[in-house]
Amino acid sequence: MQTTVDFSGRPFHFIGIGGIGMSALAYVLAKRGLPVSGSDLRPNHITQRLEDIGTYIFDQQQASNLEFFRPHAEDNEVVLNTQEVAYTQSRQLPQVICSTAINKNNLEYKAALELGCPIFHRSDLLAALIAEYYSIAVAGTHGKTTTSSMIGYMLLEAGVDPTIIVGGEVNAFDGNARLGQSQYLVAEADESDGSLVKHAPEIGIITNIELDHPDHYDTLEQVIDTFQTFAKGCKILVGSIDCQTLQERLKPTISYSLYPDSGADYTVTDVDYRANGTKALVWERGKALGMLSLRLLSKHNLSNALAAVAVGRILGLEFGEIAKGLATFEGARRRFEFRGEIDGITFIDDYAHHPSEIRVTLAAARLQARPGQRVVAIFQPHRYSRTLAFLDEFAECFGHADLVVLTDIYSAGEPDLGLVSGEKLAQKVAKYNPQVSYQPTIAAVHEYLLTTLVPGDLVLFLGAGNLNQAIPEVIASLRNLAQATS
Repeated sequence: MQTTVDFSGRPFHFIGIGGIGMSALAYVLAKRGLPVSGSDLRPNHITQRLEDIGTYIFDQQQASNLEFFRPHAEDNEVVLNTQEVAYTQSRQLPQVICSTAINKNNLEYKAALELGCPIFHRSDLLAALIAEYYSIAVAGTHGKTTTSSMIGYMLLEAGVDPTIIVGGEVNAFDGNARLGQSQYLVAEADESDGSLVKHAPEIGIITNIELDHPDHYDTLEQVIDTFQTFAKGCKILVGSIDCQTLQERLKPTISYSLYPDSGADYTVTDVDYRANGTKALVWERGKALGMLSLRLLSKHNLSNALAAVAVGRILGLEFGEIAKGLATFEGARRRFEFRGEIDGITFIDDYAHHPSEIRVTLAAARLQARPGQRVVAIFQPHRYSRTLAFLDEFAECFGHADLVVLTDIYSAGEPDLGLVSGEKLAQKVAKYNPQVSYQPTIAAVHEYLLTTLVPGDLVLFLGAGNLNQAIPEVIASLRNLAQATS
């Protein structure tokens, strides 16, 4: 049985290829000229991007998807596209890639087992790619998508030409991945299912450590154990010592902090947080490197930028090159992403789904808001387990919002055990912010906003589920209302 990932030409088949992490890996493999196919239940722009570079996509997850891999002559006479020609000519069963979301009862997964296909978790594939390159892996409970995207963009702008694999879409490289021609790989490394321990990069970054996935971890101590194992596999560990847990339990090789008296290797002074960006003087071990200007808002993004500065300096970049690249980085999609404006109402989409993330995102919104402008937070809780575990923290994290709108919980496949609900969360939030409204469905949110929003509102759609799909519909409805009354 094959136990290691084979990059020599054997085909890859992804079950659930449209996921943000799976699609990034598939993209890099396809761009390397390897035969790639996959299945997904909902075609979207991500699967279309993969099809455009020659990936064959099945629109259902069923056992028959694997039939054309059977090495029978009669099966090889009929092919659907050039990728299938490559498969049938190779007469090799594919390497099947799955994520944690694919369970053992999945029909396509069971068919792969019956055929004898080597089956790998997506983290095994990422670990194999990390081992092939001089790799920079970004981990942490919050900020890893922005930080990894920022580092990749910085190296791209400096002419380093890295391969990039991240958990979000970035306009600068038109997606969530790119294939570079240099020895460098920048990858986002996920701790959610414990697979972080498989990665051994040249440079590892940890932005912070919190309990965020109670569906996998019972305690913070278990999360720390996972990060400690990852840290041991990194030749150089870069970490934020503003996170007390990280500072005390991991002892990074190179540290960064927003506080100049912290003793960190990289820190800042003369910080200016503005509505249109952030400026700061960056210091390296007591020596002033120069001014850094960012388009991104608030403290958490300045901290992410310090991680990028540290990586750039490790790789030998001049600070001027680093600052020039970071100055034009616009962020990843769904990270305080501007989605439109109508009648003076501004719409922002953000992936924040943990109390800490919501708090800093709303703080950034408050910073951007003009005097008298309302900050309206619309939040779709993500997973019953997370909502229940952090119910009290969620209740207190909306302090910067003038109005909070809460929906029912997006299950992400979890069963509803009847222990928590969106309505119960709304009751909790009301104890700290009385301006809260419970609207159970996206349709109800839509209707509520049409009668509630006023010109000047700064509206944030928050969460990791499907709430953001309502944004274009709300904008269109408001436009129609404006035209009807004009």
